Amino acid sequence: MHSEPTWDPHQYLRYAGHRTRPFVDLLARIPRLPNGDRPARIADIGCGPGNVTALIADRWPTAHITGFDLSPEMLAIAEKEHAGTTSGGGWMDFRPADAAHWTPDEPYDLIVSNAALQWVPNHPESFPVWIEGLAPGGTFALQVPGNFTSPSHALLGELCDTPQWRARLGDRGRRFVHVLDPAGYLGRLVDLGCETDAWETTYLQLLAGEDPVLDWVKGTALRPVLTEFGDDAAAAAEFLGQYRDLLRKAYPPGPHGTVFPFRRIFAVARKRY
Repeated sequence: MHSEPTWDPHQYLRYAGHRTRPFVDLLARIPRLPNGDRPARIADIGCGPGNVTALIADRWPTAHITGFDLSPEMLAIAEKEHAGTTSGGGWMDFRPADAAHWTPDEPYDLIVSNAALQWVPNHPESFPVWIEGLAPGGTFALQVPGNFTSPSHALLGELCDTPQWRARLGDRGRRFVHVLDPAGYLGRLVDLGCETDAWETTYLQLLAGEDPVLDWVKGTALRPVLTEFGDDAAAAAEFLGQYRDLLRKAYPPGPHGTVFPFRRIFAVARKRY
């Protein structure tokens, strides 16, 4: 059994602006919460370094927001940068939790997950418990990547499966098989009695610099591979060189930078009163 990938918050945050665009769009589609005059109670599943959790506080400034994540590295940054009283008088805290096993321990007005559930096998099986954990009229909202057949990910899986790397890396480049299409999420959540909206968007990210797609995936899809290499710098460098060459052909730079299509899948489900 593979260990969990080791995360690098600083590498992840190098493209924070691009990575948060889908979450901003998701927040805009979340309806009014049912908290009335009391502060809203909100859970962020897979909060990472807390930068998007802070955007939740901007939308609901008096809310008590808890971010949950499995990565100690991510939680350390989130605690340092974002924990405590928010500018609107609310409160933000962070706790360790595995999204695969997390269950609500109190009624939440909003449960949200941004770019995390693709790491969780069978995550739709948790939806009934999460919806049950919402207050009447509460919302569950998710955003996940839908680009796992794109060259960036397909080439990674193919390289891991070559004779040179197969024994060592196995399926480390093919862990992203847990995402449904928008209709799949729509059906699951409507079956649970929720008013549901589901959609997809492809953002055309214009990335700057040398080998920007490789730099991008070092913060996400490459984490399991880099974790497997550990301190073996020579093997990591050889693998990254091969992957870099493949990405250069798949994503050639243009006059204004490198275009990187970024497909995302969204769902917003409101529990009935």
